[in-house]
Amino acid sequence: MPWIRKYIPKNLSEVIGQDDATGQMLDFAENFKKKKKKAMFLYGPSGNGKTVSVHALAKQLNLEIIEVNASDVRNKEQIKLMLGGATEQMSLFAHGKIILVDEIDGLSGTKDRGGIPAIVDIIKKTSFPIFMTVQNPYDKKFSKLRNASTLVQFYPLSHKHVAEALNRICISEGISTEQSNLITLGRRSAGDMRAAINDLQTIYARSGELTREAIDQLGERNQTSTIIDGLVKIFKSSDPKIAITALDDVNEDLNESMLWIDENLPKEYENPEDLARAYDMLSKADIFNSRIRRWQHWRFLVYVNALITAGVAVSKDDKYNKRVDYKPTGRILKMWWAKQKNMKKKAIAEKIASATHTSSKQMIKNIEFFRVIFKNDKKMADSISQQLDLDKDEISWLKK
Repeated sequence: MPWIRKYIPKNLSEVIGQDDATGQMLDFAENFKKKKKKAMFLYGPSGNGKTVSVHALAKQLNLEIIEVNASDVRNKEQIKLMLGGATEQMSLFAHGKIILVDEIDGLSGTKDRGGIPAIVDIIKKTSFPIFMTVQNPYDKKFSKLRNASTLVQFYPLSHKHVAEALNRICISEGISTEQSNLITLGRRSAGDMRAAINDLQTIYARSGELTREAIDQLGERNQTSTIIDGLVKIFKSSDPKIAITALDDVNEDLNESMLWIDENLPKEYENPEDLARAYDMLSKADIFNSRIRRWQHWRFLVYVNALITAGVAVSKDDKYNKRVDYKPTGRILKMWWAKQKNMKKKAIAEKIASATHTSSKQMIKNIEFFRVIFKNDKKMADSISQQLDLDKDEISWLKK
């Protein structure tokens, strides 16, 4: 049996790193009849526990779970057929039930298909809790679903959280290994718990042990494996012909590759003069990149690639023989958070704009006035929250 199934959490306490989210889910299911909104939007990066938390909740409360994948039921008729009856009829086993609409990102936002409006109608009539999973809930096509649901955020898992889960599996399977190996697997998974567990099982099935050598033989998974190989070609080579091909097969765009190089360059180049020359190449590439995007001259991206690969490679006087554990940049995660915050701001502005008969664009400019109210006048803030039907996350954002 795949370990991702064998070790699926049996209750919410076994879900690692998402205590706030699972607490909200439990309260929602136990007090469903008292809740104004009858659905929950669980959002966050892939592999961080959204789907397994719904299954764990069902097991913990002894509820039947009806699960559909949004990619399989895309139009109005299919959704009503699959979900309409399930949300109104009693469970076959009289235990009650919960509804899971997984990966709702797969739904089309086009009006002719009517998938999203159909789910909104079902939410209004449902007799049972509905959970939906999505990576980005602030896509414009989900605006009606957001208004009909409570948003619950699942945060990216740290490598320590992933290593904690892997350690539990190792104890259960009788696998002896060093903690550093589990942390390495946690880092390489980039916060994707499913991927890390699959990697652990693959390594152990192949070699019968979990060592650093066995981990290195497996290599990185798709997103990070090729970029690591690319960094090795750039940093460990001084031949521009080798280095310039480093990113040819990398599953990252040039912007992300530049961030990887920027993050790991100081760890590799110890000589200040080497480092200065390499950063000069990166800065030139950044200028090229900005002008290319401004003027839409995409054919010149080849020069950006040359600067960040061959340019960085030939910046050093001698190769460095030390071993470096290349890590992803924290800036990508920070950029992701910034994007999420901006989209949340836009969603709140749309609600205020609708209630005040003004444009969303104008309300985004004036939203700071509402933040002042939420920080200083609790009575008025509560009144506004009730009138606009703001959820917990939106209220929290306005108060920060």
